[in-house]
Amino acid sequence: MITVLQTLGMLALTLGIVVTVHEFGHFWVARRCGVKVLKFSVGFGRAIWSRTARDGVEYSIGMLPLGGYVKMLDERETPVEGALKEQAFNNRPVSQRIAIAAAGPLANFLLAIFIYFCLFWAGERGLAPVIGAVTPGSLAEMAALEAGQEIVAIDGVDTPTWQSVNFRLLERLGDTGYLELAATYPPSERIYNSSVYLNRWLVGEEEPQLIQAFGIAPISPDIVPIVGSLLDDGAAQAAGVQVGDQITAIDGQPIALWDELVDVIRDRPDERLVLSLLRDGVPIEINVVVGRALSDGVSYGQLGIGVQPPAWPEDMIRTIDRGPVEALGAALARTSELISFTLESLRKMLEGLISPKNLSGPITIAKVATATAESGFESYFGFIALLSVSLGVLNLLPIPILDGGHIMYYVIEWVSGRPVSERVQIIGYQIGLFLVSCLMVFALYNDVARL
Repeated sequence: MITVLQTLGMLALTLGIVVTVHEFGHFWVARRCGVKVLKFSVGFGRAIWSRTARDGVEYSIGMLPLGGYVKMLDERETPVEGALKEQAFNNRPVSQRIAIAAAGPLANFLLAIFIYFCLFWAGERGLAPVIGAVTPGSLAEMAALEAGQEIVAIDGVDTPTWQSVNFRLLERLGDTGYLELAATYPPSERIYNSSVYLNRWLVGEEEPQLIQAFGIAPISPDIVPIVGSLLDDGAAQAAGVQVGDQITAIDGQPIALWDELVDVIRDRPDERLVLSLLRDGVPIEINVVVGRALSDGVSYGQLGIGVQPPAWPEDMIRTIDRGPVEALGAALARTSELISFTLESLRKMLEGLISPKNLSGPITIAKVATATAESGFESYFGFIALLSVSLGVLNLLPIPILDGGHIMYYVIEWVSGRPVSERVQIIGYQIGLFLVSCLMVFALYNDVARL
């Protein structure tokens, strides 16, 4: 129950931050343009908190943190008389209405830039992309990559960390064409260039593991089987295993590495085993019945434990230090990359190059928000920045009911000299509502299917 409440809390907090910034963009520009704002709401449904300020604006928090809105004075919704007519949204110049509609997505982009600026100025850290093994017959082998090499660039863009390698591969998902690579043999700085041809790479794959699919296993230190986390109601928790326990043997068979533990457990679902543990330096034994899990129709054993992350040597950790000016430039570049990547991903999805099953909804957002928060503030705020960019881009799509749809109508009015007819707008909003509702239901279905 606590875990569920924590997850729901992280969902509300994460979406609350992104939505509040988005709606504040509309709110701030509307006020600057002289439009009277009636209500500022974060969340939908019944209000759990509401307050009316001295200027008459009602501030509200709804029960469902899945969006928000800014209600402005508008003659199309309520009669407006006297001096207030000038403050009605529909009476403002087209340029101001466009600015108000675009301000929400722009605020999301500015939030991402601010977050990345802070993270980059504080110093970016990550694991060096050194190859531990190359899968025979894989794209990595075709590109002449070898164990011990460090990938320093992909398609001409530097890749100082595994995270950057993963992002560059993600950009090529579904592509056809050559992928250019540059690698070194540390500590030598000599660069070896190579390329490999992609042919509709991983088209239609659901949640592909890109680095693994490319044929690379990152180098890693030996992972001792120390319990780092426990799955609620998992087999290990039910048997009395605790976080911090080191598993030294199973049924008397010595276990030295985490991979050895995984190999034994996977092959023995529903079996009763004796775990030899080292707890606070004291050896103990615990009986456990291995759980059963299912993946792609294949069942396997599962204890319900997570590994304690190993300590990495300092020479495997990359730290990128930037001054404020350089950090701002990097933040602008990263946000621009994410905007382009989001648009390109939408294009590929429409063309069938990326599976629509990769769409995520509130459940996945909640899970990722919780996981990144547990990993540290850098991961969590990085996720908020990514989510903020995604929300900004999606809201700019020219779909009636979204900000982009409003902007589309206003641009047509600007060009033609007269507003789009109310009948056309209503039909457009109905179509837009249907499309957005279908998208949300499909994303939620994907979330449930992943559980």
